[in-house]
Amino acid sequence: MRVGRIKIILSCALFALAAGTGWQIAASELANYELQDELKDLASLNSARIGLAAPSSDDDLREAVIGKARAHDIELEPGQVDVERSGTAEVPVVYLAVHYRARVVLPGYSFTLYFAPTSRNKGP
Repeated sequence: MRVGRIKIILSCALFALAAGTGWQIAASELANYELQDELKDLASLNSARIGLAAPSSDDDLREAVIGKARAHDIELEPGQVDVERSGTAEVPVVYLAVHYRARVVLPGYSFTLYFAPTSRNKGP
C-alpha cells in the first residue's frame, strides 16, 4: 500500500514539474509572438506615412521597441535592437530585429531559450 502512495506522489510531482515547465515555455513563446507583432506595427510607420507624425529616429524606434518589450516582461538593452532603413523619403522601409534570451528556471535546473523576433513576415 505504501508503494502505491509513493507512485501517486511521484506521479503528481512529475506532472507538476512538467506543467510548470510547459507553462514557462508557453509564456515565453507567447511574449515573443506578441513582441514580433509589435515590431511589425512599429516598422510600418503608419503615422508617418499619413502625415500625423514625423518619421522616428533610430533611437526613438529602439526606445519604442524596448518599451513594448517591457510591457511583455522582456528586458532589452538598446544594443539588442537592430534598426535598418531603406526605401525613399516618400516610401520609407524600416526593418526591426531583436535578439534576447529568456530563462526557464526549474527546481535544481534551468535553461535558456533564444529568441530573435523581427518585423518581417515569415515565409511559407
